[in-house]
Amino acid sequence: MMLGRKERDQLELYMCGSLRDLLPDDHILVRVDRVLDLSWLREAVSECYSPGSGRPGIDPEVAVRLMLAGFLLGIVHDRRLLREAQVHLAIRWFIGFGLHEVLPDHSSLTRIRQRWGAERFRQIFKRTVTACVAAGIAKGEVVHVDASLIRADVSWESLAVRHVDAVRAENGDGTEVARVAGETLKTSRKSGRYKKVCLTDPDASMATNGRNRRLEPAYKQHGVVDDVSGVILDVEITTGEVNEGQEILNRLDAVADTTGATIKVATADAGYAYAKVFGGLERRGITAVIPTKAEPIRSKVPLRRFRYDARHDHVKYPRGQILQPNRTKIQYGRFFASKAVDCAGCDLAAICLSPSRVTKAVVIVHDYPALLRARRRRERWGEDDKRLYQRHRWRSEGFHGEAKTWHGLARAVRRGLANMRIQAYLTAAAINLKRLAPI
Repeated sequence: MMLGRKERDQLELYMCGSLRDLLPDDHILVRVDRVLDLSWLREAVSECYSPGSGRPGIDPEVAVRLMLAGFLLGIVHDRRLLREAQVHLAIRWFIGFGLHEVLPDHSSLTRIRQRWGAERFRQIFKRTVTACVAAGIAKGEVVHVDASLIRADVSWESLAVRHVDAVRAENGDGTEVARVAGETLKTSRKSGRYKKVCLTDPDASMATNGRNRRLEPAYKQHGVVDDVSGVILDVEITTGEVNEGQEILNRLDAVADTTGATIKVATADAGYAYAKVFGGLERRGITAVIPTKAEPIRSKVPLRRFRYDARHDHVKYPRGQILQPNRTKIQYGRFFASKAVDCAGCDLAAICLSPSRVTKAVVIVHDYPALLRARRRRERWGEDDKRLYQRHRWRSEGFHGEAKTWHGLARAVRRGLANMRIQAYLTAAAINLKRLAPI
């Protein structure tokens, strides 16, 4: 065999053929192109433009295809995406641009996001969900719910300590009042959550996903994943300080509205094990596969010794006394208080009551009976429940890991809640298109 030689000078002035001929059939953009339908998009965004005036803008389908190509290939920054598209044959073919055509400027994508708003990008994501349901790779009957923090696109130098302009020392409990943009917040000296604010991205809030980890400026993504093939049925972005239990019911309602199916089973981790969550799931007819939290013991006479009687709506004291509900209303439950004469004759009063009190008061949260039923059900979990919860671990957590590792969701690309929502919607849409595209 002779030693070969290839001349590097490319003298061709004209080339015949399509860019598609140069791409392998199993390339991700080729696979997605077979299932991607954006024929509805032009009419959906037409109200954002002025007909008959101004210069022609970028074709809406080209803009969305360009953004989706970036998320599918893990190129989430506009500047880098457009630089890569200049030499990337697959991206040029995917957006319908030839080798000789000049690509849009990266700033055009920014203006399109601002003009369309986050809700139109959510519609793009929802279209991928309905396509997956129609294809039979998602049913919306068994779902997995989880949340994950996304680091905000800010530096540590942009964080500032909130100015404390009032100290409520009369109670002697170290409570501080911080004012930020006219909002009054009660904070504790021991907590750093409300002590810092981000100057460059006020929507980001200080949060952490572990007690031993420091607080970071972050957003929180709430996701619902289908059990069949891991299709993302719903995703939403909130500030990092929003609790998971506040969003799960809204997200499940959104899933039912998008898929048109009735959710039968929902799984989640112990971070969702609240009475209001179990009560809300019961009212919706959804079976909850959620491990309940161990009841904290903060007193020598723990709360579990006080038995709530839902039929008669009172609480039984360990020695048989009855605690009746009082008229004090709080957001998350009701107070049940004893009589001073009952506590005076109780042999547990010395260890049950605080030194400054003569009566016992306990708080029973709303939907407390639902929490008790969930605890009893947790003790009777069968093999099917255990296997389903194991699937929750790699379905929901696997989605967050995939989005962060392969599609750039480990950190916000742009600042502001609206931009963060757009990033999350397009990331979820890209993952759903991967699930839908045949190999």
